[in-house]
Amino acid sequence: MANELAAFSDELAAVVERAAGSVAAVHARPRFSSSGAFWRPGILVTAEHTVRREEEITVTLPDGSNAAATLAGSDPGTDIAVLRVEAPGTPAVAAADDPAPGHLALALGRSEDSGINATLGIVSAVSGPWRTWRGGRLDRYIRLDLTLYPGSSGGLVLNSAGRALGIATSALSRIAGLAIPAATINRVVDEVLARGRVSRGYLGVGLQPVELPDHQKGLIVLSLEPQGPAALAGVLIGDVLVALGGAAVADTDDIQTVLETHGVGGAIEVAVVRGGASRSLAITVGERPRRI
Repeated sequence: MANELAAFSDELAAVVERAAGSVAAVHARPRFSSSGAFWRPGILVTAEHTVRREEEITVTLPDGSNAAATLAGSDPGTDIAVLRVEAPGTPAVAAADDPAPGHLALALGRSEDSGINATLGIVSAVSGPWRTWRGGRLDRYIRLDLTLYPGSSGGLVLNSAGRALGIATSALSRIAGLAIPAATINRVVDEVLARGRVSRGYLGVGLQPVELPDHQKGLIVLSLEPQGPAALAGVLIGDVLVALGGAAVADTDDIQTVLETHGVGGAIEVAVVRGGASRSLAITVGERPRRI
């Protein structure tokens, strides 16, 4: 038994050693650094909530040297920031298959002072696509039962084979730390590198679920943003939205799901009930303003 534990301990240490070359310390906020993972050559991803300035960002590389980094873009909705770093040859860790509750998980961070650091725990819960309180969509909800220290956010989350589940964040859940999944990171990195940001559509309405007399469900318009997309299309306060883009809508998550499949600037058909009568309007999807 003692030999088995020693062998397991050595295996974990080897996993950390192999992945350590992909983890950097990120200096983009006062007092505390965070961690980042080289996701692609020259591309470092970290947790957006730890990036508090857009200029004079530096990173501590695995060899202990410091390098300048530039912010390529970020997505507060998924808590991902993308940095460009002149560090050729830095390896990226391959993505893992979907985890299951009970699988071991390692969170790797880096500190300028203490170097690589690791914590061990398990994946405590996994489910399908999940919308964050910031409005972004994670391809999977991966909850972690392990310690995330102040500098751990943005660091790699690995399975026991050393493959990446994603990066760690403490900002998207009050219950526990999460792993932002690799599929979400790839999607956001692609869009940020292509456009500099992640665009999200919006209609400029305040909505609340209601049930109509025929038991059909919809969303009543409680407020309209002046000169917003819905107001310009002729939507009125009191209208009940029952379909968007041909899909029935019963809650605000349904609205966001539909908007994610329609590009900003394109027209989308909305079915409303007004004064008991049905009508159709075309709304030009706007781009959701970024939070300041």
